[in-house]
Amino acid sequence: MHPRRWLKNLFMFAALVFGMKFASPSLIVRSVGAFFCLCLLSSAAYLINDVVDAERDKHHPRKQDRPLAAGRLERSSALGGAIVLASVSLVVAVILDHRFALVVLAFFVVEIAYSFVFASFVILDVLAIAAAFMLRVMAGSVVAGATTFSPWLYVCGSFLALFLALCKRRQELIVLGDLAPKHRKVLSDYSSPLLVEMIAVVTSSTVIAYSLYTFWGAHVPENKSMMLTIPFVLYGIFRYLLLMQRRDLPGSPEEMLIKDPPLVINNLLWGAAVLAILYLF
Repeated sequence: MHPRRWLKNLFMFAALVFGMKFASPSLIVRSVGAFFCLCLLSSAAYLINDVVDAERDKHHPRKQDRPLAAGRLERSSALGGAIVLASVSLVVAVILDHRFALVVLAFFVVEIAYSFVFASFVILDVLAIAAAFMLRVMAGSVVAGATTFSPWLYVCGSFLALFLALCKRRQELIVLGDLAPKHRKVLSDYSSPLLVEMIAVVTSSTVIAYSLYTFWGAHVPENKSMMLTIPFVLYGIFRYLLLMQRRDLPGSPEEMLIKDPPLVINNLLWGAAVLAILYLF
């Protein structure tokens, strides 16, 4: 079920925080419920993806120990579990909000389409990953009723999602070397120089978009104090790029967001600064 990947679903709280809804207990409860609903649906998608990638995962030094790749879990059991998780999640989503249900259904379709189609096409694979991140943000916006949620944050979120996806592709090339195409066919179409150029473009776009948001975004204080959070974003991006150069990365790239102490401290400080600026000043 990949519970560590549920970290990605925290994107859905962006609307709650930046839409100035974080002080509403009822909306917080709804958003937490929607978060766990999305987590179950994500796990259903991960189970299906692991079934599809089981043979290819055998060529990856870490993924080869996954239950399906290692043969400890039957494919029929995994698919059965995915159906149950998806069904429960969608029923709960409908109960919470029918609009939320439509968004998470679109999210699930994108995730399944990625596993069966987009994962095999260069560039489209990372764009599909970014689309899934944006649907997470949209799901949170619907649940929180954040009608004034700044569109700048959709732009920032898109670029950040692309940044994470491209870094993951480059890290896979670094770790797998010549075995990369056997693990993921699309890696034969990528090269380190190409990914470095793409990451440079997306990194610059992310920083610029976030910087513009701190000046012109909805609910940003008129004294422009939100710009004080820019250094945290710069450090976080640079630190993540540094970690992605390592061949001995202890865990998946996503796990570094919660395993690397400097990155964790930086992210907590950024979050504290954002909350203080938006809600106290």
